Amino acid sequence: MKIDLHIHTKTCSDGGLSVEDVFKEAKNREIELMSITDHDTVDCQERAITIAREYGISYITGIELSVEFRYPDRDEAISLDFLGYQYDICNEDLKRKLLLIRDHRERRALQILKRLNASFDEEGIERLTEEDLRKIQDSVDGVFGRPHIASYLVEKGIVRNSREAFDKYLVKCDVPKYPLSLAEASRLIRNAGGVLVHAHPNDPNGTSLAGVTHDLDEQTKIIEEYMLEYIDGVECWHSRNDAKTTAHYVDFATRRHLIMTGGSDCHQKPLLMGTVDIPDWVAGQFG
Repeated sequence: MKIDLHIHTKTCSDGGLSVEDVFKEAKNREIELMSITDHDTVDCQERAITIAREYGISYITGIELSVEFRYPDRDEAISLDFLGYQYDICNEDLKRKLLLIRDHRERRALQILKRLNASFDEEGIERLTEEDLRKIQDSVDGVFGRPHIASYLVEKGIVRNSREAFDKYLVKCDVPKYPLSLAEASRLIRNAGGVLVHAHPNDPNGTSLAGVTHDLDEQTKIIEEYMLEYIDGVECWHSRNDAKTTAHYVDFATRRHLIMTGGSDCHQKPLLMGTVDIPDWVAGQFG
């Protein structure tokens, strides 16, 4: 059985394919259980449920929330991702909060563009104009964010690729995300009937506890001390996990009686859907 519980779309987030094309590809790859987990939005969920039914694919409602995580041993907050599953997409409290987050994200993108122009002035690079901003906005199907700005900088020839855009400009020109706490994220998802899962806790290239420590025991100690009351599970299988990471988190989740999930985290850049080997029994946790 092929399972993928972590997929993004172009329609509502920063993926490369529309929600329709994501399901078409999933069907071609014989994925039997999946979830669209677009960033901070449920806008694609109703359509996803309908298409999944048309293709005969089992579907779980999903979302990936950006959380500002604070704990006593660290002065500054760190950004972490958490996956919500099986929630009611019509929950009004959740929808209101996501609307606030979306509005903040769009204001944040505009502030980042202003900072970029200040950096370009220092380097003698032509400033981004209102016309440039319009072109970036026109390229966005879902929520306006830094990946869209990075793609436009590549298109303009200012950088060679998205990684360079982040390393050279978008990290130093960043503006804080909406300050969603772990406690609030947990309340929103659980009150909507869902479960909250800590996403890719040891991802070397993403927002994860690897930014705090690479020691797996220290990572799970942080989870034990500061997260357990708020989460229901951990993403144990991920496209950037090594075997040691997966084994460690499966053991940890087993001992702590947590839900275990997995997915490719596919943004279709490249196309990774269905390539992570996830045990069949994972599906039984969502019966």
